[in-house]
Amino acid sequence: MNEILEKIKAYDHILIHRHKNPDPDAIGSQCGLREILRATFPEKKIDAVGFNEPTLEFMTLMDEVVLDENEPYLSIVCDTANTPRIDDERWKSADFLIKIDHHPNDDAYGDLFLVEDYRSSASEMIADFAFQNNLTMTAEAARLLYAGIVGDTGRFLYPATSAKTLFIASKLAEFDFDRSVLGREMSSFDMKIARLQGYIYENLQVSENGAARVLLTQAILKHFNLSDAETSKIVGVPGNIKTIDSWAIFVEQKDGHYRVRMRSKTTPINEIAKRHDGGGHMLASGANSYSEKENEQIWNELQENLD
Repeated sequence: MNEILEKIKAYDHILIHRHKNPDPDAIGSQCGLREILRATFPEKKIDAVGFNEPTLEFMTLMDEVVLDENEPYLSIVCDTANTPRIDDERWKSADFLIKIDHHPNDDAYGDLFLVEDYRSSASEMIADFAFQNNLTMTAEAARLLYAGIVGDTGRFLYPATSAKTLFIASKLAEFDFDRSVLGREMSSFDMKIARLQGYIYENLQVSENGAARVLLTQAILKHFNLSDAETSKIVGVPGNIKTIDSWAIFVEQKDGHYRVRMRSKTTPINEIAKRHDGGGHMLASGANSYSEKENEQIWNELQENLD
């Protein structure tokens, strides 16, 4: 942490990145850090870059950045396990690159990295970094980091939620932001999402040993008027069924390949994801499938993994 802070102090311009297809922890850690650094170092230019995900605009917006030619800058990447997933390509031209992440460090990129895969979230790490180094925590930074922790812990239900996670969340809750409003924003969804939940319950295929899957084709997404990003709202739905331990949601993309959202209650599934152009946490991973045949392979591996 000291080395990271020294590098932050050394640069006048800092770009903060996160992964593509962001979730609350990606936005929370990225923009929570932005707010902390802006408050602590008002003389510096601190920007958060990447695509504005419409479903998360209630959290905050990204900055529009035009770099001066030959301008030196530091890039910090939050909550991103590997380089193909980094949003905004300008990390490649940074004078120095720092990775801050809580996924397994299979891709140890960066000139300096802080990776703690036992942490609940990157937002927990950023908050802890700020508190330990007496950086300026603002109400807005606390709101963003709290949202990131809530998002990646499933409202403090997932196994990575530790006593320290709860302690840090309680310190963030001392700041002046409305947790009730934030909670409603994070948990509420449109009627089309509710209807998709019904579709999933009706069409979920469940094996005898507790594996489950459902396929969302482009035709189904169009029927419900949904984007791929909006399907993240239903990734936990199969887990509400008592007899299901591990599940995969196959979401067909416009180019024909499938994004595979994988979750498990107790049995690690990240090795399956790694075999199929993906990765992630032991109980929450993502993969990619490039054919219906590969879909079947993943489904068979998910079932065999529970035997």
